[in-house]
Amino acid sequence: QAQLVESGGGLVQPGGSLRLSCAASGSILTIHVMGWYRQAPGKQRELVAVITSGGSTDYVDAVKGRFTISRDNAKNTVYLQMNTLKPEDTAVYYCYANVILTSRATVDDWGQGTQVTVSS
Repeated sequence: QAQLVESGGGLVQPGGSLRLSCAASGSILTIHVMGWYRQAPGKQRELVAVITSGGSTDYVDAVKGRFTISRDNAKNTVYLQMNTLKPEDTAVYYCYANVILTSRATVDDWGQGTQVTVSS
């Protein structure tokens, strides 16, 4: 199994920016899809953005034009650049990875979550 470690969350004012990072480690052969989900209090976890190993991306409509997902395949790391943040972006953000292990098993791994709070 792989381990995902997130960083970069925090408190920011509306209109501000944050950059989240998530590094995967362990017995990794390759990672197909990496992404970010978020869960606000009282709401279900929702997909925010995903990126394939080839660089194709997709975003939930609410963040299009404001958030950018990217990855460094050599470092097994995914990033989420969040600009023009709004109070409704407040949530715990979780990193996700669809990992092919050296054993050839496929697993879905999650990070521990990082809090993002947008408030004045």
